[in-house]
Amino acid sequence: MHTDLAATLTSWRRHLHANPGLTLHEGETAAFVVARLKEMGLTDIAENVGGHGVVATIRRGGGNRSVGLRGDMDALPIQEQNEDLPWKSTNPGVMHACGHDGHTTALLGAAKMLIDDPNWTGTVRLVFQPAEEGGGGALKMIADGLFEKFPMERIFGWHNWPGLPAGTIAVHDRAVMAAGARFEIVFNGHAGHAALPHLTRDPMIAAGHAIVAIQSIVARNLDPLTGGVVSVTVVEGGEAQNQITARVTLKGTARWLRDEDQATIEEGLSRIAHGIAATYGVEATFSFRAGVMVTANSPAERDLAAEAAAAVTEVRRDMAPAMTGEDFAWYLKYVPGAFVWIGNGPAENGRELHHPRYDFNDEVLPTAAGFLAETAKRALAGKD
Repeated sequence: MHTDLAATLTSWRRHLHANPGLTLHEGETAAFVVARLKEMGLTDIAENVGGHGVVATIRRGGGNRSVGLRGDMDALPIQEQNEDLPWKSTNPGVMHACGHDGHTTALLGAAKMLIDDPNWTGTVRLVFQPAEEGGGGALKMIADGLFEKFPMERIFGWHNWPGLPAGTIAVHDRAVMAAGARFEIVFNGHAGHAALPHLTRDPMIAAGHAIVAIQSIVARNLDPLTGGVVSVTVVEGGEAQNQITARVTLKGTARWLRDEDQATIEEGLSRIAHGIAATYGVEATFSFRAGVMVTANSPAERDLAAEAAAAVTEVRRDMAPAMTGEDFAWYLKYVPGAFVWIGNGPAENGRELHHPRYDFNDEVLPTAAGFLAETAKRALAGKD
């Protein structure tokens, strides 16, 4: 990549970092993207797709192949702690703690590289997605006709990955990130004086046993050679130290790497909740809300992405999937595709994802933009 373009991308990325748009509030970010695309000479730009989504189209020659490239735009509700960073967030309580500023910028860079490169034909769809951080952005774009209005045969995306050497690209054989769900268990008992427990039905005891028993789902119900995790993350209950409360609520998340494991985890949580409730003479209600599906690469697109990655940088094929979730998975239910990781450098001193001192590594931008552009060109050059 030309030095001037690398410097421009760094400037854009730092502007986005300083001006983050929270999930479902990415209007200024979308406007910045549209302005940069227009400066490149693009006119086929659709705005407000599934919210603040932007889809730009680049066509060249008479090729009939099409490919999508996706970058997410939203920030997180986190107060940044990089006080000495000149481009720190100027939006209190909101920051790019997951690198979506870098993802957006790299897609802009890929657009510039493709515009300037005459050696390809076909159609490239640039998908700038809002609301990845739990806002349902991918589903909203799909519901708004993403694949009908902007047809593409396959789609590719990426996420920066702290802990992987900067610029190294990891390509997984199948599962890249996990499916996820949120659950809630409410134990209802009978309140009373803590000194007279025989006159109560204590939901706190039930909740305590449930917290421990829930850990048996992964340990004893899932195949030990597959991945899964169930975590109780919130406990709510109690008003006074000398009262046995009437109600205790447990909330948490579940993750899995095989689609078939969802039913096992959901059934296990329900069984434990109602079984423990019966044991301790209280009542239980249980809810389970599935979120994203497993992000799993399609074989042909996985291999194409690996070949494109090898053309621009070092490639790893031995990385285990992560239990984090990614709504790119929804696109893969409609068209084949692949999702890769690009190393962001050491995961230390607050450089971990979702940490208040995280900052995207600008040195990665040329590699990321180059990977996206190379992947698009190879996808368009494929045989019909």
